[in-house]
Amino acid sequence: MQPIHIASSTEIRVDSDEVIDAEVWPEGSLEVLSQVEVEQLRSQGEHGLYTILRRCILAVLNSGGCTDDAREILAKHKDFSVGFIQQDRGLKVTIKSAPASAFVDGVMIRGIRELVFAVLRDIVFTHNEIRESARFDLQTSENITNAVFHIVRNARLLEVPSEPKLVVCWGGHAISRDEYEYTKKVGYELGLRALNVCTGCGPGAMKGPMKGATIGHAKQRIRDGRYIGITEPGIIAAESPNPIVNSLVIMPDMEKRLEAFVRVGHGIVVFPGGVGTAEEILYVLGILLHPDNRHLPMPLIMSGTRSSEAYFRQINEFIGETLGPEAQGRYKIIIDDAEAVARAMLAGLAEVKQFRKQNGDAYYYNWRLKIDHEFQIPFEASHEAMAALQIAEDMPVHLLAANLRKAFSGIVSGNVREDAILSIEELGPYEITGSARIMGLLDRLLAAFVKQGRMKLAADRYSPCYRVKA
Repeated sequence: MQPIHIASSTEIRVDSDEVIDAEVWPEGSLEVLSQVEVEQLRSQGEHGLYTILRRCILAVLNSGGCTDDAREILAKHKDFSVGFIQQDRGLKVTIKSAPASAFVDGVMIRGIRELVFAVLRDIVFTHNEIRESARFDLQTSENITNAVFHIVRNARLLEVPSEPKLVVCWGGHAISRDEYEYTKKVGYELGLRALNVCTGCGPGAMKGPMKGATIGHAKQRIRDGRYIGITEPGIIAAESPNPIVNSLVIMPDMEKRLEAFVRVGHGIVVFPGGVGTAEEILYVLGILLHPDNRHLPMPLIMSGTRSSEAYFRQINEFIGETLGPEAQGRYKIIIDDAEAVARAMLAGLAEVKQFRKQNGDAYYYNWRLKIDHEFQIPFEASHEAMAALQIAEDMPVHLLAANLRKAFSGIVSGNVREDAILSIEELGPYEITGSARIMGLLDRLLAAFVKQGRMKLAADRYSPCYRVKA
């Protein structure tokens, strides 16, 4: 079949109802690449970027998929490929066997097209400017924070002048319908108050607040609403970016992703989730419990429907029994009241603005926030690393939070990352050891997540990737 020419910017060939071949010109970012950069993207060798690029672009094109099994997605689209044509007037990307859901009448959806080139932008920039340039010593806290700043600045997330009005929303992708509808209500109330939304960019509690905020912004005639998605290559296949995202950034790893959330966001709302959400909660609490941050304002609200009240009660009890009452004092729990969440967040953001104004701090990036090196070192989940985690009663509370966070991060990897899943199939579940009391609390919390179907979308056939031992 001969290519069909449409709108002079895209030529497509439709092979079937399920996959499409396309040639796409960049839009929004990265219109020009050097020959060296193009060769890096094409290369499948040890130092090449093709494998990570293919994975991330497939995830973007698979937006709206109904599985969180990365291996299933990659196997289903085993013929998917990406190519590059470097021309005098710029770069053209060829895509073969792409999911047809990314196209309308054979033309790639514009928002998805923008996200495809955001992937290219971030992968090229991170590789050449962060990892290979020798500008950043990624073994030191200061340089890691500086690297995160450069990545988000290059992605145009930072606005000047700015106001403290970016709300980070965390929560699970495997949530019930009523929980999802509630996240939309909260997003709507935030949008009515001219607040913007930043999430992990996937489905469920990451999509709902954005969807609600679009309606709130529309009613207030806000035409520049921001729906920011921050992800990383290890989980993007399992949590494909939702199509509402209008600013996407791919961070190099989970730790830099989490740091980006707390550096660019001004307040946080946590919806029901599973181990990934628990990881995020422990991350932010561990940071806020650092002695240098104890007087630094950052509104943190946990909220959900009446049916999810038990979830937050379990989280609150676990935090109280492990990190203590000071940690519990750093957040509010608001059940089934979207308006109250938005009002409390607005009041908290006023405190943030006053604090930063008094201290001469930037509104667009939280430089003052102290993040201990233990929260910045990439944690590569493996049987050895999980078994070696120190989880003891006598640890400084912010470091205990750091290691508990790593335990949850490892379980997330065991649930969704194909390399971790293969390792577990070969060697058995990860083993987590530590204080008998804390291990008992952890085992009880994880069992509740399994019972409530919060581990994976296919919860009816979930097999734990971990074993808790005292």
